[in-house]
Amino acid sequence: MHSFQFRNRSVLTFLLLHFFMITIAQHPDFSTYPEYKGADLGLRYQQYKSLFRVYAPSANMVQLNLYRDALEGEAFRRIDMKSSENGTWVAEINEDLTGLYFTYRTSINEVWRHEVPDPYARLVGVNGRRGLIEDIGKTNPVGWNKDKSPEFKQPTDAIIYELHIRDASISENSGIRAKGKFIGLTEKGTKNGAGLSTGLDHLKELGVTHIHLLPSYDFFTIDETQPNKPQYNWGYDPLNYNVPEGSYSTNARDGLARVKEFKEMIKTFHANGLRVVMDVVYNHTMLTEDSWFNQIVPGYYYRQNKDGSFSNATACNNETASERPMVRKFILESVMYWVKEYHVDGFRFDLMGVHDIETMNIIAKELRAIKPDILLYGEGWTAGASPLPEDIRALKKNAAKLDDIAVFSDDIRDGIKGSVFDIKDRGFASGKPGMEESIKFGIVAAIKHPQIKYDSVNYSKAPYANSPGQVITYCECHDNNVLFDKLKLSCPDAGDEQLREMHKLALTIVLGSQGICFLHAGTEFLRSKKGIENSYESGDSINAIDWDLKTKNKDVYDYVRKLIAMRKAHRAFRMTSSEEIARNLVFDHAAGGFISYTINGAAVGDRWSKIYVAFNGSGVAQKIFLPSGKWKPFITNGKIARSKSTPPSMLSPYSATILFIEE
Repeated sequence: MHSFQFRNRSVLTFLLLHFFMITIAQHPDFSTYPEYKGADLGLRYQQYKSLFRVYAPSANMVQLNLYRDALEGEAFRRIDMKSSENGTWVAEINEDLTGLYFTYRTSINEVWRHEVPDPYARLVGVNGRRGLIEDIGKTNPVGWNKDKSPEFKQPTDAIIYELHIRDASISENSGIRAKGKFIGLTEKGTKNGAGLSTGLDHLKELGVTHIHLLPSYDFFTIDETQPNKPQYNWGYDPLNYNVPEGSYSTNARDGLARVKEFKEMIKTFHANGLRVVMDVVYNHTMLTEDSWFNQIVPGYYYRQNKDGSFSNATACNNETASERPMVRKFILESVMYWVKEYHVDGFRFDLMGVHDIETMNIIAKELRAIKPDILLYGEGWTAGASPLPEDIRALKKNAAKLDDIAVFSDDIRDGIKGSVFDIKDRGFASGKPGMEESIKFGIVAAIKHPQIKYDSVNYSKAPYANSPGQVITYCECHDNNVLFDKLKLSCPDAGDEQLREMHKLALTIVLGSQGICFLHAGTEFLRSKKGIENSYESGDSINAIDWDLKTKNKDVYDYVRKLIAMRKAHRAFRMTSSEEIARNLVFDHAAGGFISYTINGAAVGDRWSKIYVAFNGSGVAQKIFLPSGKWKPFITNGKIARSKSTPPSMLSPYSATILFIEE
């Protein structure tokens, strides 16, 4: 009996131990992984010496593989790397490796995993499948060391213009020679068929301050070996985070060209008064099991559910674990690299709500130490549930915990045009009643204001911003329908002229509100994507900017351009503190689709000592009750006022009026 009991206990113990070991192997305790604090991960290249360091704490062996070609052939040399400090592996080769390509592969539990590029790679070959060993100093354009960002003082001074590299120039009517390329946006004197400016000259003429580039790092879905094949993607499918996208260069097979041409574009933007914001996607990777991260350190870079499966707050099959030290380190060092090497002026963080607040605040602190006037903002939401607790994530409702990092205001976005998730839903600018408080909340940039009825705001029932510099005020972006299409789809009975007025009203609300202004490329001349809602892979026929629309809708373009100039000229529309806004912006009326407010410009040093703004989002004319004073019109019923014109007594349907007293 005792012997039998012993044998069964031994078997049970063995089985439990075996199960435990399998569980540990599948779902290790990542908190036990060492943290490497050195600044030399990746390749450190010199002409006659190259040092490779990779973080792979769970590996029992790591190999460095050298190739002569970016895609073809077998490795001509495999080098066993040496185990080094805090989970890293190193290989130092005292030879000239210039022009060669490299990958890593790790052996974990005695099983070799796939070869992958270095996640830290700063140069890659075509399609980004192998790192390139070269001197990145060769990529600096003439005068790069003298490149200087345009002056920028306050976040609320920003007027952001969201642009996709290919969309900007690929159309035949763009007048741009290097179509779909970084350097297409360095060309000057480009015009459409009617002789109106396009590309760089258009951006400068429009007057925006920041060009927000949709993902321009190396992404997955474009085959760079076929440059003449029609291919399209927005780029939210990250592959190599520290390298520009090859399909936007003139020669993706030249690993230096993409870097040099991206720098040339940034240098040209800076010389023409434009700052550059990169749209970055650190919240997920395109590949999951086969990603560079996961092949080198299985599981570590991603969050897991309780059952060990990958969590999916991004709706892309994975979400990165920014709270883990080496993930945080990677993101931080990546953005710092873009600022130092490429002179980037800001970042927009995709699905920022996936990241933890501590990581985002560390990023803000470190980047401001390099560039004090850097602009940081992101999406304060996720695309699904995350195992990371909400109170420590960079969500919109936690904006006050963020160190002057702005979040997008979906409150004013959908307040203006209706829900992005319901094509038929209308907003204030298209005649939906009851949206006044949502618009008011957006006008004051989500700060605490005594005149906001928070229980009537569409989404947020309380203020969430410490200051207006923490809020992106917008009504459209690359996601969902562009503004003109949304208005057309939700207002099927509206004629073209009425849609134009709604569109102008929407943009006037954005440019007349506090916060950081954000415009989608082409909105200034009624860009359409033919009703396609999310055009991330719809091709040029849908996405290309039609520069002839600038001719067709020249009046709308001129209207928007002058609104931008007004905002830049008058600090009253760009107040920097919540106290200033609460004290100096007073709502006079907000009911029946009509909102009016006055701003005490004198109190903030504006030469317009008093400003009156009125929006009529209803389909009927509304009577204006002006405060006393000698008011002069800037905008009258949706049109730029002529000199010596008088203030109107009525406000036309779907229009705005802006008046001022100048002292």
